[in-house]
Amino acid sequence: MINNLRYLNALTEGNSKEVKLLYQKNFPNVKKFILQNKGSIEDAEDIFQKALLQITVRYRKEKFVIKSSFEAYLYTVCKNLWRRELNKSKNKVTKEYLLEQGDESSDMALAVLEQKRWELFNESLSLISENCKKVLKMFFSKTPYSVIVEAMGYNSEVVARQRVFKCKRKLRAIIIEDSRYNLLKEL
Repeated sequence: MINNLRYLNALTEGNSKEVKLLYQKNFPNVKKFILQNKGSIEDAEDIFQKALLQITVRYRKEKFVIKSSFEAYLYTVCKNLWRRELNKSKNKVTKEYLLEQGDESSDMALAVLEQKRWELFNESLSLISENCKKVLKMFFSKTPYSVIVEAMGYNSEVVARQRVFKCKRKLRAIIIEDSRYNLLKEL
């Protein structure tokens, strides 16, 4: 966690030596992810820069704590930003006339909001039982119920569906009870 603070301070203070090391250490993984997911090297560079900017602006505004490694946090921010870009491009319709793109600052604000939601979700997930974590991770990764039955030793798919339902309900309750929930829910 000491490295986390070191990197956050380097970003906010503009320590180019530390930022360069951060770039050398983390950009290859981000580039690999984006290239594997319909992106280019330029896309990877843009996303990486946006992620660093987002983290810097957010840290200046509110001194938050990163509960994982800085590298894992940065990678998650980059993945979330890239997914947003893919979703935006999927929803675009080609027209013969030029449409003005949305405001960059509002896009950044939405990205920060998404990141905070992701953090709340992960923190809440860590509060449920190990059994529920395992079941929900399989469910969220779209594992077929037949595989969940086998992996968890359940008697049937009905039992697996019930378990998923109960675990999702428990996770939802934990999220809703969190004081940040009302601030982060859809406006």
